[in-house]
Order: sequence, then C-alpha cells, then structure tokens
Amino acid sequence: MVTQPENPEPAHHDVDSMLSRKFGKEVANYFSGSPLNRLGFLRGDHKFLSQALKHASTSFLLCNELQPLVQSGTAEGKGKLQYVKYEDVKSIIGEDPFELSEKDYVEAYSSDKYIPQMIFLGIDEKATNGLEYQAKNLYKGAPYFAVDVTPRENVADACTALIERLKSEHGWEFGKGRIMDVEPADAAIYAEARQLLDWNQRNPFCAACGHKTLSVNAGFKRTCPPSDNAAQADKVQRPSCVTRTGISNLCFPRTDPTVIMAVINSTGDKILLGRQKRWPPYWYSTLAGFAEPAESIEEAVRREVYEEAGVHVGRVIIHSTQPWPYPANLMIGAIGQAVPGDGEKIDLGNDPELDDAKWFSFEEVRHSLRVGTSGLGEDAGPEYKEGDLRLPPTTAIAHQLMAAVANGFASGDSKI
Repeated sequence: MVTQPENPEPAHHDVDSMLSRKFGKEVANYFSGSPLNRLGFLRGDHKFLSQALKHASTSFLLCNELQPLVQSGTAEGKGKLQYVKYEDVKSIIGEDPFELSEKDYVEAYSSDKYIPQMIFLGIDEKATNGLEYQAKNLYKGAPYFAVDVTPRENVADACTALIERLKSEHGWEFGKGRIMDVEPADAAIYAEARQLLDWNQRNPFCAACGHKTLSVNAGFKRTCPPSDNAAQADKVQRPSCVTRTGISNLCFPRTDPTVIMAVINSTGDKILLGRQKRWPPYWYSTLAGFAEPAESIEEAVRREVYEEAGVHVGRVIIHSTQPWPYPANLMIGAIGQAVPGDGEKIDLGNDPELDDAKWFSFEEVRHSLRVGTSGLGEDAGPEYKEGDLRLPPTTAIAHQLMAAVANGFASGDSKI
C-alpha cells in the first residue's frame, strides 16, 4: 500500500469569515495550494527575469519528458522534488536567455535555432535572503523556474551530461507515470511546470497560419514572429497572421474544464458511482466528463450523468476544484441530486463509456473511504477485504466529493 500524502491547507484557513460560517471551510485539493506568488504581471519584464534567473536563492525544477527530478533509491527524500541552481543549467539555457526585451527577442527570431523551454513559476515570499526587485512595488522572494532538459537537438549532450551527473552524485532520477505521492507544495509547483511545458511542446506551430511559433512571456505565451532570421533566409518576412493583430486564444495556455460529480439519490442516503472496464475489480469512482461549448457547469453535470448512467439530475452545487496537469484540466467538483422516481433509474445504454454504475449506500462508502482507497495501480490497505468496494485515494477530488456527501450529509450539519 502506498502512503497517501496530505492535501494542502486552504488559503487563510485560520481566518474567521462570514463566508466560512455560512458555507463551511474551503476545500483544497491535491495539485492546488502552491506556495509561489506567480507575479504574472512581471513575466514581460526581462530585467526582472534576468535578475531572478541568476539569483543565489533561485531554484530550477528539471523535467525530462515532462517527468520531474526526484530522489530515488532511499526512504530519505522520497516523495520530494529535487531542485538545482543556475550554474547547473547554464550550459543548457545559456548565459542569459532574458537579456533582450520581448520585442527585440521576437525580432531576433530564427526558426533553425532550438531553444530549450523554460518557465518562470513564481517566487516563494516566505524564503529568507530572496531576490528583491523594485517595480511599481517591491517584490521579495526566492524565484522558481522549470526547465525542460529532455535531450534534444543542439542541447542533447549538455542535457545528458547533467542528467547523468545528478544521478551519480545525488542519486536523483526522473519520476515515472503520474506523480501523485510528492508533498502537496511540490505537487502544486510541478503541476504548473508540467502543464506549461506540455502546452509549449504541443504547440510549436501557429494554429492560424501554420508557421513556427516562439515561446515568450516567461513560457506563458507563444507568439507568431513577423519575420525569420534563419540561416537559409535573409530575414524573410512572413505572411500576415491574425494572432499579431489582437488578443487571441491561440497564443495562451489552454485549460480544459472538466466536471466531476458526486450524485446522490432523492432521499439523500446513496451515491451514484461508476467503473470502467480497465479499472481493477471492485474499483468505482464518481462520474466525470468534459464541459462542452456554451454549457454551464450545472448543465454539464446533468448531461454527463444522463449520457453515462441514464440518471436525471436536478439541483447541482459546486463543491471544490482541482488542477489536473494530465495534460491541462481543471476538475470542477460538483454535487448533484437525482430527480425522484424514474429519474434515479440507471441506464447504461446511451453511452458505452461505463462498464457498470450502481447506487451505493453512504454507510458502504464511508467504510471504503476508511479502508479501501488506493490509486489504480496500487494495493488497498491492510484492512480491506477482497470483494468490498474500492475507491480513489485522498489526492483525488473524487475522494473529497464522496467524503463530503457520505460524511457531511449524514451528520445533518453539512454546509456544502
């Protein structure tokens, strides 16, 4: 059985407020709760980025094929990301990739030059001896960057050498599969890094005109340069592109909204759970699906539940959300209640996505939340009995939704 990490504390969780008294404490899910202030308004300030890059307090999270650098082989450091310093990555990223302003950087663009992807993640304002940068206000903290060290093109040798050195000197390697066992703060930092590295990697060409794009704004934007300084051309002017004439959603990272819902029956004592064929035996979870264009969250919940299980849902409320960087989802956790009568009848004939769906009593769900949770490839706990219901781990928003209805509603004082 893999030990499940704690979920992060909500922001300002100790502050008494009118909203907390009315609706209860905020629920923070795994991959949220980043300790970093992203300072998004400074991503276009190349002087700030240049200073942040070289500061002694700066940490670099390395990713190889989107997998983060972690400790391996010992219990010490297990479940914790490992970071390096500027001197470690200088041979890969260059002396100062932020030397030029964004305008000059775009004008100097050359399509035949491979540039390793780097993301400014933010600063840790709780760190001592961090960077101090005066803009409109004074910003203080230890900067964090993510760097793609996947061995490619002209930096392949430098990346390979760094990867091998870190393994031989420290025993550090890159994670495998979905990273779900690191500490909550590290998980949130990695989620930001992975999603942005993945987005940049997936979008090397402009969706409007088809030409190669350039990553700018510290990794949070891709631009279609108006000219190309490639060696085989003499500053070739590119055709006009609509992305250069105004704000375009083709230039910014995408986040796909996904609804995930705990649906209870009309009498409020059972919960609807489903399973897919590829899941382990007896393993069930809440239903989920992508929100479609021109659809509210409430409508998406009702549509997905009807399509997958044939159940008709009435009232829907939002419980909490979870960033999900595989590859770019925002899981919007909701709770819905089935319409009485025929509305509760399960019918799997509409959409073949589910292998099975059932109504489970709150009592059975509460028991399984205590003894039968695990990841898909993991064993359940020692108290689990074969044949009993198995459920997702605490790091999954599905777990939090089930716990909310099975425990909160039963006590009679739920504020969700």
